[in-house]
Formats: sequence, structure tokens, C-alpha cells
Amino acid sequence: MIVVTGATGTIGRALAGRLSGHDVLAAVRRPADLPCAYALADLERPETIGALLSPGDRLFLNSSLFPGFTAAHRAVIDLAARAGVAQIVTVSVRGARPGQRLGGGLHGEVDAHLRASGVPYAILQPTGFMQNLPGEIRGGLMHGSYGPGPVNYIDARDIADVAAALLTRPAGPGSDHVLTGPESLPHERIAERVGAALGRPVRYVDLPVPEMAAHLERQGMPAPFAADLAALMAETGDGRWASATTEVEDITGRPPRTLEDFLTDHRTTFATP
Repeated sequence: MIVVTGATGTIGRALAGRLSGHDVLAAVRRPADLPCAYALADLERPETIGALLSPGDRLFLNSSLFPGFTAAHRAVIDLAARAGVAQIVTVSVRGARPGQRLGGGLHGEVDAHLRASGVPYAILQPTGFMQNLPGEIRGGLMHGSYGPGPVNYIDARDIADVAAALLTRPAGPGSDHVLTGPESLPHERIAERVGAALGRPVRYVDLPVPEMAAHLERQGMPAPFAADLAALMAETGDGRWASATTEVEDITGRPPRTLEDFLTDHRTTFATP
């Protein structure tokens, strides 16, 4: 059986749809409309996830960040190891390591625990999600502190495709997979392409880190988180997310979706002017 956590999220829901024909069980906090069977369980109570696991199962471990994220994911990994699962596939972030800002540090701690667990694993390390772009554009403007450098984005559906491929083939030794879209672009160019797809101007406004942090605070983000996010944008734009890999095509047999593919399929998710 394939047990899927985070099945109501962007990646998890797409993954559940791609596993049709397999024995799949989604672990969800509340009843949900999903294309597979589900059981009520909660990562904040790791024992409820562990109770779903049996020897030989495959586990897709993924969730948004929450207080206690690291401890909960570590506990689920330990329970999966005791249950004798055949593989854990988890979603991290590109370049994650302990001590980094925000999710990069939390994922880095979980990744290190998984590598040491003795369970065969695949750690997916994607760049930024194209699905986040609609929420970053307001009133025809996209604000950031990335600078002029190119940054890579990936369609979350490609992450689901990679996970589905890995979960339905024989589990190999532990491996990390840096997942990217096919092209890296400066945010100024990303804004132009979004505007062309929407048929209206969209402009990127680059701000120094302190001004971007203040901008995020005005939108209601807590000050410490806003400061870290603005600084993380500047770090991301320094070139560390500029290169593209062939991992998506190597694993799925087809190239990753382009920004234009995403915009064609998600035009209606962008707010109207």
C-alpha cells in the first residue's frame, strides 16, 4: 500500500490522482473529496500516521510548515522504520540544510534524520512552486528582493509526477533529487510573461531587503518571519537557484512543464485587476 500524507495539498492531491490503479490510502485530518481511500490521521499526532503503516508499505511524507514540524516528521520517520516500510518519499526544498532560514532549515533537519533512519528514501528538493505566483501579484505588481538574477520555478504537478514514478517502481537506495523547471528567469521577465498570458501589464518591483520586509509586514506577516523571508528572497536570487537539472525528465520520461504551460492551465487563478 502507498500511504500519502498531505493529500489535500497542492502536491498531494495531484499525486493521489496519478496513483489510480494502485492501493493508496490518504492520511487526512478531516473527510475530503479525494480520488482514493482515506483515513483520519494527523501529523501533529504522529502515532495516528504510524498506525496506518505496515511492512512493505511506501510512505509519501509531505506537509506545509507548522509549529512542531521537525519533531512530527522525525517521529513519523521513526514509526515508519519500526513498521518496516519499503520506502519513504518526502518533499524538501532545494539546498535545504540545518541552520538555514525558515523552511530550508526545518527541512534540512528532517532530511538528515531520514538519511540516518535506515529506511530506503527519496528526498525531492524542488525550487519555488509556480503555483505560488498568483498570490504574489497584486494590482499588477509583483514585489520581491530577488535582485536581477535568474531564479528557477517548477510546476508542482511535476513534483507529483516524480513522486508517483518513484512510489510505483522498485525502491532503490537512498537518493536526493533536485527538481527544477526547464528555465530560470529574472523576476522582471517572469512578470512580463505572466502579464502577456493574462493580457494586462504585470511589473516586478525589486526592493531592498528592509523595504521588502516592511512591505510584507504591511500585508499582515509577522515581523520576524517577514525579515527572514525578504532575506531569503535575496539569497535565492544570488544564483543558487539559477541552474536547471534533468531530474524530472530522467525520472518521468518527459520534460518538466514550462512557465507558459502553467500560465495556460492556471490563468483563472490570478486575481482580476
